[in-house]
Amino acid sequence: MTVRVNGVAVDAAQYPTPAAAAVRELLRQRAVAVGLVGEPAGEDEVDAALNRLLEREVSTPEPTEEECQRYYEAHPAESTSGELVMARHILFQVTPGTPVPALRAKAELTLAELARDPAQFDRFARECSNCPSAQHGGNLGQLGRGDTVPEFERALFNGAYTGLYPQLVKTRYGFHILAVDRREPGRRLPLEAARPAIAERLRARAQRRALEQYVKVLAGQARIDGADLDAAATPLVQ
Repeated sequence: MTVRVNGVAVDAAQYPTPAAAAVRELLRQRAVAVGLVGEPAGEDEVDAALNRLLEREVSTPEPTEEECQRYYEAHPAESTSGELVMARHILFQVTPGTPVPALRAKAELTLAELARDPAQFDRFARECSNCPSAQHGGNLGQLGRGDTVPEFERALFNGAYTGLYPQLVKTRYGFHILAVDRREPGRRLPLEAARPAIAERLRARAQRRALEQYVKVLAGQARIDGADLDAAATPLVQ
């Protein structure tokens, strides 16, 4: 698919989305217009010019003390250190050629069986799980934040529940049935200790908003065919 920005054709197949292709070309044209790069230019030269352009034209305000305080109070889990869980799982692994709908249906049926009789978890783990933990009844041992992939971690630490998680957990590996046997509460870091990480999160959020606004301004002054930048939630520079 070809995207055109002010008449310049871009092969969108080289980018994750047509919008990403259009954004990069918009920024490239702006960098040329303000003298940061010439035409023609190699990819590395363009990348360096785009970094200089964004540093110069997209300002990111520093988060205030009040903003950090509000974030700290609204997101207590993010500043809790040392929280641990003892967990088990049953993995229905997705591999190349796997009929995913059938695999998911099998996982859903197994979850429904366990909801009726949780004591069968060990048996189902040994019979069905595609994880080495199957030989131990699905036991994953003690887990903390950062020990598993993000999508699994979100389910592990999604509240203070124990027992069978009420829905399948989808990760890059497949479908998991999850059970938490015990939780060890963590310690809430004081604001002073949590502030650097909070400030970085707020800074990244502000930078994203500023970039989106900057791209909208450029797009409003350009002729774009083949891409809808209004529909792009995050017009990333590739």
